Amino acid sequence: MDQQPGRARWRGRLPALLRRALRQPTHSAPPAVRRANPDAVVDCAIYVDGQRQPGRPHYADAYARSRRGRRTFVWLGLHDPAPAVMAAVGRTFGLDEFSVTQALTDGHRPTLQRHGDVTLLVLRTAGYVEHTELTDTSEVIDTGDVMVFLGDRFVVTVRHGAAGALAAVREDIQRRRAVLAEGPWAVAYAVCARMVELYLEVAGHVETDLERLEETVFARERSADIPQIYQLKREIVEFKRAVLPAQAPLRALAGQPADGPPAALRRWFADVESDLTRAVDRVSTYDDLLNSILQSRLAQLAVEQNNDMRKIAAWAAIAATQTAVAGIYGMNFTHMPELHWRYGYGGALLLMATTALVLHRLFRRSGWL
Repeated sequence: MDQQPGRARWRGRLPALLRRALRQPTHSAPPAVRRANPDAVVDCAIYVDGQRQPGRPHYADAYARSRRGRRTFVWLGLHDPAPAVMAAVGRTFGLDEFSVTQALTDGHRPTLQRHGDVTLLVLRTAGYVEHTELTDTSEVIDTGDVMVFLGDRFVVTVRHGAAGALAAVREDIQRRRAVLAEGPWAVAYAVCARMVELYLEVAGHVETDLERLEETVFARERSADIPQIYQLKREIVEFKRAVLPAQAPLRALAGQPADGPPAALRRWFADVESDLTRAVDRVSTYDDLLNSILQSRLAQLAVEQNNDMRKIAAWAAIAATQTAVAGIYGMNFTHMPELHWRYGYGGALLLMATTALVLHRLFRRSGWL
């Protein structure tokens, strides 16, 4: 009989206990840890309809977000990535092993390749190295390369070397929202335009160096020598290796490839190709001019050596007359004319000096001295 009131009391308290339990704060899940990009990541951003979104997310989170949105893509910029970083990037964006291996090395030739759903564009970078004077070890042009991986919702740029930084490219294209709204190929266009702009800029500096070199070679007091000219020629050859092969991929992009840039961007690529043609023409002209300067300097050296040989021959002729007189009168034969003459020694010296003076005046008049 005592148990029934106890049960009634628990039944009366049960709703209050449940309400109290529901009011107790529950343990929420720990906040997600924000992942940081590796040091090789220069920048990572999400673009929606041509406009950059705030923040700098981890590249994996950015790519996952871009795949869920419309007119959205992610731009990941890398500079000299380590193998582990590049392998992780490759797994995230679906790059094949061959592409990842290519991205780890520099010195590639400009090309346009297709690997599955990913397009690879390779261009050479170029930068002018300031110098006070040209020597036989001067570095005039610094080159590197940039690789652009293009997918449906991403673009990954991998840059090697100090030249050709893409920070200015990103700032410029972000101000052109209509162009950037075309997707990843808009980034490829911006990179191509920047590289060609650098080619023209470097070409202008090289032209100034060539003018100074030409003035030095044909000046009265020449200071340029063959090693200096040859060093500049080597630098221009390296520059040609960056500029000339870029014509093929840009020509292909300016055409009508089925898996290439959208139609709205092809005219922009055609404009870049036109600027590249100007750069190619200037570089080819500089190479021919440098060859002419080198040949002129070699001809000058041949003339200078010929003049030196004539001077040596003239002085040798003058010395030979002195040697002949001294040799004859140094024989000490008994019956020699003027051997016992009181003024014979002075007369011999006077004859030697007169002969040398006459020969010197004749050689000076003929231009040998």
